[in-house]
Amino acid sequence: MKKALSLTFALALAALSAGPALAHDHGETKPAGGSAIKAEVIRQIDDAEKKILQLAEATPAEKFTWRPAEKIRSTGEVFMHVAGANYFLPTLWGGKMPEGVNPREFDKSAGDKAKVIDLLKKSFAHARESIKAASDADLDKTVKIFGQDGTVREVVLLIATHAHEHLGQSIAYARMNGVTPPWSA
Repeated sequence: MKKALSLTFALALAALSAGPALAHDHGETKPAGGSAIKAEVIRQIDDAEKKILQLAEATPAEKFTWRPAEKIRSTGEVFMHVAGANYFLPTLWGGKMPEGVNPREFDKSAGDKAKVIDLLKKSFAHARESIKAASDADLDKTVKIFGQDGTVREVVLLIATHAHEHLGQSIAYARMNGVTPPWSA
């Protein structure tokens, strides 16, 4: 877990030090302190969401059940895993799971392209809103992250790095199935 958190911080620091090269114009000014990290992480989440959705939309429906090997997540299951994390991770700092949402049941719909895309969109919106709702003071609060002490800030960073991690996995899956990521075509 410590290696995962170290990688999380390394990726976040690399992204933050890249400055304008990775920035997206969302018409937002860069606030100071905790609000700055929230805005920067949300930009990273927006980037992952855009690419994951483009990839999901470019992937043929019949490939959502494709898996590279037995007992390895299928294409649709990877997308649903991202959606599940977008709903689950904010609960680590007290965020509320929306009524009727149960990430443990997401895999049941993993083969349905339309449902996967819809759930991905809703899950990214939920993650963004949960991050925005956390106060700057909340970012420094200690929480349990998979059995270890951490901060809300770490969980916020984890949402972004997790989405990008599985974006990379999804790119590999897509290329194995002859799908070129739309942004690199």
